[in-house]
Amino acid sequence: MTRLLLLLFLYLPMLLPAQGGMWLPMDLKRQNEKEMKALGLKIKADDIYHPENASIMDAICQFDGGCTGEIISPKGLLLTNHHCGFDAIQQLSSLENNYVDNGFWASSMDKELPAEGVTALFIRRMEEVTVSVLKGIAPDMAERERQSMIDQNIKELKQNTRLKKGEELLIRPFYEGNKYYMYVTVTYKDVRLVGTPPSSIGKFGSDTDNWVWPRHTGDFSLFRVYMGPDSMPAPYSANNIPLAPRHFLPIAADGAEEGDFTMVYGFPGRTTEYLPSFAVDQIAQKLNPARIEVRDKALKILDAHMRKDPSVKIAYVAKQARMANAWKKWIGESQGLTTYKAADKKRSQEEEFTSRVKNNLDWNYKYGNLLSRMEAHYKELEPYAVTRDYFMEVFVRNCEIMAQVAGLNSWIKSYKEQGTPGFASKISSNKAQLADFFKDYKPAVDEEVFAALVDLYASKTPDDWGGKTTREAIQAHGNAAAFARYLFQNSLLANQNQLFELFEKTPGELAQALEKDPAVVFWNAVFTDYDSKVAPKIREIQPVINAMQRQYMAAQMEVFKEKKFFPDANSTLRLTYGQVKGFQPKDGIHYDSRTYLDGVIEKFIPGDYEFDVPQKLRELYEAKNYGPYAAKNGKLPVAFLGSNHTTGGNSGSPALDAKGNLIGLNFDRVWEGTMSDVYYDAAICRNIMVDIRYILFIIDKYAGAGHLIEEMKMVYRKKK
Repeated sequence: MTRLLLLLFLYLPMLLPAQGGMWLPMDLKRQNEKEMKALGLKIKADDIYHPENASIMDAICQFDGGCTGEIISPKGLLLTNHHCGFDAIQQLSSLENNYVDNGFWASSMDKELPAEGVTALFIRRMEEVTVSVLKGIAPDMAERERQSMIDQNIKELKQNTRLKKGEELLIRPFYEGNKYYMYVTVTYKDVRLVGTPPSSIGKFGSDTDNWVWPRHTGDFSLFRVYMGPDSMPAPYSANNIPLAPRHFLPIAADGAEEGDFTMVYGFPGRTTEYLPSFAVDQIAQKLNPARIEVRDKALKILDAHMRKDPSVKIAYVAKQARMANAWKKWIGESQGLTTYKAADKKRSQEEEFTSRVKNNLDWNYKYGNLLSRMEAHYKELEPYAVTRDYFMEVFVRNCEIMAQVAGLNSWIKSYKEQGTPGFASKISSNKAQLADFFKDYKPAVDEEVFAALVDLYASKTPDDWGGKTTREAIQAHGNAAAFARYLFQNSLLANQNQLFELFEKTPGELAQALEKDPAVVFWNAVFTDYDSKVAPKIREIQPVINAMQRQYMAAQMEVFKEKKFFPDANSTLRLTYGQVKGFQPKDGIHYDSRTYLDGVIEKFIPGDYEFDVPQKLRELYEAKNYGPYAAKNGKLPVAFLGSNHTTGGNSGSPALDAKGNLIGLNFDRVWEGTMSDVYYDAAICRNIMVDIRYILFIIDKYAGAGHLIEEMKMVYRKKK
């Protein structure tokens, strides 16, 4: 009996359901409902997802392809983050109508601004289709052959699936390709800006507070989804009408309190929760440091230019925010993985895995040396993966002129391969793309970034992988700054007028000029080194690792049958649940789960682009004019923490209470817990949400847009 109790004690962490997880809505009833009820859920799993009846799922959409939004009124009013709507806000802004700095509030529907290109994708139903997709797949198939058969099976499945008007199909792999699910979707393309606070509210704290708690950011914006008069998705038209949703989210006007059950429903982007320990070490110690180093240099240059020139700030504020977001996240992720010993914890799990495998003949035959083989391949991949990240960060993601060449290079090369006809056929589309690029492009800023980054690349890249080529280009002009000056003075891609004059000449003259352009010549030189020495090895090793990771995922699910496994995030609809909860990042430090407007005023720095506070908001604070939105303590809540497992893509996701009412808006995670993309630790991983009361207060008392409040349905806690 004593031995049995000891064994149960040793296995207790595995037997108990681990907090965290990004769960498939269609599986909630089978996998999660009982646990959710125990934590405080007051509704049924069928109320959260139902393929036929209206459910909470019908109010949730993927916003603009990368965030989440939710419908909060019967007239298609959509709530998402300020940073999710920021590209649209910026595109609609000008020096005359600066919605970035001043905010915008439509006084009526006819004043709402069309957000060109913004979409809202809703899920109608989902279904597992593993058997159909993996039909004919053998365990010993080569990866290319396997994928070819899967692609053919998916093609057949799409052809044989009946869809209603306006519906489309998405079929995605889950559990590293061990399972497949089908999503039936509807995408609306007429989305209009309704309201946004100024950046001094919507981006309050900006880069300094990003990924940090305590947080005081009113990170929200409002849009509206429109449909055609026939109730079908339609492009923008003055004749379109507001979306009539199957479900919209009621507003929990009292907010939430410490310990309350919470759910976050949205489209998380990407996680890698089931990586082995050595892969986690590689991320924390090799890959993230390379990415951080590049962006650290680029961001310092952008920040200096943005502070000096308002036109640069408007042009680059969205780009800079995207760059800084990932940069700071990688720093926090590496620190978290190291501080909380994620790889060591993974190794402990792997020891248990290995022990169980050795004691089972069938498992030992299938998985006996799987981890050791994976480790050898990761070690082989490492130098190539580090160089890949330097190459991508320098030439594709952070240096704009090189990114343009990368995008145009296949078109430029087509002149040699196909002659004038093939090249000429794409002139119009590429000119339009370049016109869009130049609208927010400042060559002087990019030149300084280019100089800093190519200098770094020359020092970090092995000679025969591109380091020597880059260094020789620099040395030919004396130093990196002089090389950058030469390239930007002579490249057509840094001069819109000269480039567009060339577009008026013959296709042959245009192609020949672009081929000789110094930016194109330099790109071809460094890309040739990368493409001939680095990329082939990655293409050779990575598929082997992917196949092993798929096998390792299947092995974990087979060996640890007592565990519930959620699939890694892949931009499909998921539900995560937890509680309103503070945390203790270090000994002697405890963070409460909530912040208030008092904290905004405490951080106020007049004129500072991160911590300035609008005068009207200060006046409302001084008068304590909070309307009905104050908490019981008389303070105005701004943000709160939860133990919900979120990631990128969950930005804009609704935070829901136990009855499915809206209590807040997810927008970030704590810095100490950004490792949750790789390793979720319930003690330290927290998501950050804007309190719904702060959103309502800003709309009503600050913006004077009470007509929007009237669209919403308010619900209140029952008094005890």
